[in-house]
Amino acid sequence: MIILGIDPGSVKCGFGIIEISNNKPKYIECGIIDLKEHKEDFNLRLKKIYDSVSSIIQEFLPEVCVIESTFYSKNAQSLMKLSHARSAAIISAMNKGLKIEEFSPNEIKRSVTGRGHASKEQVLFMIKNQLGMIENPKYHDASDALAIALCYHYNRHSSKKSVSSWEKYIKINPEKIKKTNQ
Repeated sequence: MIILGIDPGSVKCGFGIIEISNNKPKYIECGIIDLKEHKEDFNLRLKKIYDSVSSIIQEFLPEVCVIESTFYSKNAQSLMKLSHARSAAIISAMNKGLKIEEFSPNEIKRSVTGRGHASKEQVLFMIKNQLGMIENPKYHDASDALAIALCYHYNRHSSKKSVSSWEKYIKINPEKIKKTNQ
């Protein structure tokens, strides 16, 4: 199974592709859709998101598109732009026949790190570990998109697991922790 994760944004939209084989996630690709060239025309940014997501889907042939849900923002204008960016990506994926799933930022972080309020650095460390990556993705938007894809993988066969402590998280998810010689 190939999973496309999208971290929506109106300036940079992150994407991450993973493949699940024998229930083990494998890194395929990640990057951003850079929308700065259209900073004066928001509608062109939306079109670029739509077209780019369509191209990514055509190239990698994912079965599902997983996207971060919107979250409360004090700035209504930013929230509206983010909602529009999400919509462009969702419509593009739906037009390609993909199943759409959504997770909140806290659900994503909890799935990958065991903590719903983990930092971007903690998320990056864990996705690199879980996907066996050597280099850091160039942008946090791309690593966040990989975390979104991993969240779907970890949650697709089970009801949402509530984890109250790091020890419990390790016990429930031993496959996420890379053993090292000490």
